[in-house]
Order: sequence, then structure tokens, then C-alpha cells
Amino acid sequence: MSLLGMTAMLLYTAADAQRTGRSGRRNAADTSNKQTQQQVNNNNAPAYNPMAGIPILVDSAGMKQAGVLPSLRNDNAFEKGSMSARTPLEYDHIRWDDAFYAEKVWRELDLREKLNLVFKYEAEDNNGSQMFVDILLKAVNNPDPAQRITAFSDDRFTTPLTTDDINQKTAGSNDTVPVYDPNDISKILHYKVTKASFDVKSVNKIAMKEEWVFDRESSRLVCRILGIAPLVTKYLPSGQELGQSVMFWVYYPDLRPTLAKYEVYNPKNMGQSRMTWEELFESRMFSSYIVKSTLDNPAFKPIRSLLNGNQILSLLEGDNIRDKIFNFEQNLWSY
Repeated sequence: MSLLGMTAMLLYTAADAQRTGRSGRRNAADTSNKQTQQQVNNNNAPAYNPMAGIPILVDSAGMKQAGVLPSLRNDNAFEKGSMSARTPLEYDHIRWDDAFYAEKVWRELDLREKLNLVFKYEAEDNNGSQMFVDILLKAVNNPDPAQRITAFSDDRFTTPLTTDDINQKTAGSNDTVPVYDPNDISKILHYKVTKASFDVKSVNKIAMKEEWVFDRESSRLVCRILGIAPLVTKYLPSGQELGQSVMFWVYYPDLRPTLAKYEVYNPKNMGQSRMTWEELFESRMFSSYIVKSTLDNPAFKPIRSLLNGNQILSLLEGDNIRDKIFNFEQNLWSY
């Protein structure tokens, strides 16, 4: 009897161990399947969306439309000649040996001054906008590489800028505003992104680099403009003016043929007496003030830096530099 009891107990123990092993393997497999399924679910989880799935619409109504619409009729009471045929006069060649005296000068033109209001003349013609900054941007963004004017990042014209670089500098600001449901002001229907073009009216100053040279052969003081750069004004959140930054520099001799094809606004509108932009710069019919020069400036710093930012003294020192250059020519003559 005892032998039969021991045999039955051994058989029960083996069967129980077999059931336990199968159950353990089954539980391990179930755990592994649950972990794999959880990992798959985590991988398929949606990314974080700050807009909570609300659609975003782009409104480009503020973008300035490209292209010029020419007049289909003669927009004048007289037959006007073609502006595209105008070319500037070539400069007289100055030999190195004849450059008896030479000083570089940097100026700024404040377009808000009365004499410089022609730079902000808002009009459209067959050749496009007549605003000076628009003319500059059109010249550096010309789709024809043969007519495109190269823009540079510095006033020594060492680093050319690509069209993409110019577009980044003239990119308009974007403003994202929510559009609410008129029936439920707590519900946002969508977000509207308003894209605006670069506002050329925001350019209130223009920098200019020039060189004054006394030519011994012609016995006269000659001024040659070397570069022009539009300046963008930066403001603090409070609205206070922080300063200006250069958008790009343009080599003025390269720009002269383009400026000869645009007329300057004439308040008297005297027909043939309307000069071109090239003639305006060569005749120096603008108001400006000197901000830097190579005259008595071994530190090569702007005037304002040398005078600790005093604006009044900076203007007076600029006038002093102008008088020194003018008096140099006058002192060469004997009466």
C-alpha cells in the first residue's frame, strides 16, 4: 500500500511541475507580447502639436505683387522718348600720379529731411516704382543675370550677396493671430498667418561712401561716389530708436546705368528739365552729414564713437571735416 502511495505522489508532483512550467512560459510570452504592443503603441503615438490640431491658414494679402503693368496707351499729352536708351557720361580718368590729395568720407542721408523727400516719391510708371529704395531692390533682384547689380555685405565690396541673402534681409514679418468662432468665442476655428512684404517706407536713411580727390592735371577737387547702402532702423520694444543696420552695399559705378533710366520727381514738373537719379547724385542735390572719414582718424572709427555718442558734437565735427577738405583746395591757390 505504501508503494502505491509513493508512486501516485511522484506522478502528481511531475504533472504539477509540468503544468507550472507551461504556465510560466505562457506568462512570460504574454508579458513579452504586452511589452512589444506597448512599444508599438508608443511609436505610433501622435507628435506634440502646439496648435492642438487647429488648421493654420496663410493670408498673403499683404504681399506686394511682383511685376509691372505697363500702360496700354500713351500716358502723356506729348511723345516722350524712351528712358531705357539713356546712358551716363563716363568719368574722366584720374591717374595715380595726378591724385595729389585723396580722402574717403562716409555720409548718411536722412530721407525725412525736406531736401531728400524726392527719395520717397511714391509713384508707378512703365518701368516700375519710382521710389529710390524700390529701384535699388529691383536692381539687385533683377532676374536677368546680365542686368543684375551685385550687392555686397561690406563697404569694401569683398563679399557678394546672393539673391537668397537679399530676400532674407528684405523678408517681411509674419504675424499669427487666432480666428474665433463667432458663435462661441472660446473656440478657435483656425490660426491665420499674415505675411507682409518688406516695407520700403521703413528705410529712412541711406549710407554713402565717397572719395574726394584733387586732380593735379585738371587742378580741381573731384568727388567720386563709391558705394550706396540702404539702412534699416531698429527700434526697442518701447518704440525708442536703437540705431541703423546696413542691408547691403552697392558699388555706385555699377549702379549708374540703372539710375540713368529713372527720373527724379520734380515739384514743378518742368518736362525736359526732370533730371535722372544719376544726375541728382552727380550734381549732389541732396542733404547729408558726415559720419566717418579718413581725415585725421588713425583709429578709423566713426565720429560718434570718438565723441562718446554726442550727436550735436558729431554733426559739428562732420561740418569741420567738410570745411577742411574744402579749404585744402582753396589754400593751393595764390592771389
